[in-house]
Amino acid sequence: MTARNARDSVTVDKSSGKPSEREQRSNIWRLTIAQALSGANSVVVYATGAIVGNMLAPSPLLATLPISIFVVGMAVCTLPAGAIAGRYGRRAAFLAGTGAGVLTGILSLLAILAGWFWLFCLATFFGGAYAAVVLSFRFAAADAAAPQRKAQAMSMVMAGGVVAGVIGPQLVNWTIHHWPQPLYAATFAAQALVAAAAAVILLGVQLPKPSNTEKAGGRPLATIALQPRFLVAVTSGAVSYTLMNFVMTAAPLAMHMHGHSHESANLGLQWHVIAMYAPSFFTGKLITRFGATPITSLGLVLTGASAAIGLAGADVLHFWGTLILLGIGWNFGFLGASALVLECHQPEEKTQVQSLNDFIIFSLMAIASFASGGILSVYGWNTVLAVSFTPLALAAFAMLLLKVQKSTAAKRDS
Repeated sequence: MTARNARDSVTVDKSSGKPSEREQRSNIWRLTIAQALSGANSVVVYATGAIVGNMLAPSPLLATLPISIFVVGMAVCTLPAGAIAGRYGRRAAFLAGTGAGVLTGILSLLAILAGWFWLFCLATFFGGAYAAVVLSFRFAAADAAAPQRKAQAMSMVMAGGVVAGVIGPQLVNWTIHHWPQPLYAATFAAQALVAAAAAVILLGVQLPKPSNTEKAGGRPLATIALQPRFLVAVTSGAVSYTLMNFVMTAAPLAMHMHGHSHESANLGLQWHVIAMYAPSFFTGKLITRFGATPITSLGLVLTGASAAIGLAGADVLHFWGTLILLGIGWNFGFLGASALVLECHQPEEKTQVQSLNDFIIFSLMAIASFASGGILSVYGWNTVLAVSFTPLALAAFAMLLLKVQKSTAAKRDS
């Protein structure tokens, strides 16, 4: 292609309202870098939330409440974030989310300095709002990609979480040593600065504003939500993410209860987050080659295996093995389910359907997160792991029903 033809092709892309090839690459890289920076927000909250909660809470039973409220923030803010994206464009939603991330760090710092438990809970609520927006990065990457590259674009952006898995725990470790008192105050000051840096990166994302057709919304949401494929997608995504959150919420405090050090818990969480995102370098290609359903099923199997490892013992290696395999299972299960969601809607319906999918997932996560702390405190770590097998069985049943439905449809058509 000549330089003139290349310029013409870009002009055509611009006139059609779609990002050019150069803009697509820039968007994906910016979203990947922002994922790396923004993902540290969740890591910091999960690594410190239960411990800070235990320091500030009026009762030990409330120790994991800040993490549960973090998940509530994800659920409550998903639909408003989708509405902002649907009306003003995804970049507006991204910047609102990073603003909430900066507020998370500032309020957490004030809460720790003043010893106010409920202010810390409010801070983690804003942290959840930030995390909800960050998870929409994957759909933003898919929006601008060609149909055959959507899964890979989504996977590439999620791979930025590998860096988040390093930044988050190291942020905690560095600040513990440089400003040890009060514990974790400097951690959240640093987290606010990282959120501000992510906002600067996201300013350069170039995505088209919603068209009038997209604002209209397409088919009724209930019609889309009752599709068998969507029901399986949201069930699998919810089980994958809920169980990951359910176990990860309890793991740092469970390690502390079993006599393991803060450094061991942080290192286990670091490798867990790396395991969550490292497979993203090839998950998209696996989905393209084998299909979303088999990869989602594999993720659910690995999640079950992680619980089995945890039930085998309470040594550091058992905790680390559980967290690492849990992360890999989440990656396959959640990305596979997200790819299934892309098959359930028309372009003009994407924002509503994607927001509904995430709202359902995060709402169920919130319930599980509240239950996690109570189950750990009253019944112990093994019960947390054993409970995981019930939702896995539900997801497996949903997958089986979809397979039967597809087989029946194929026979009818032939």
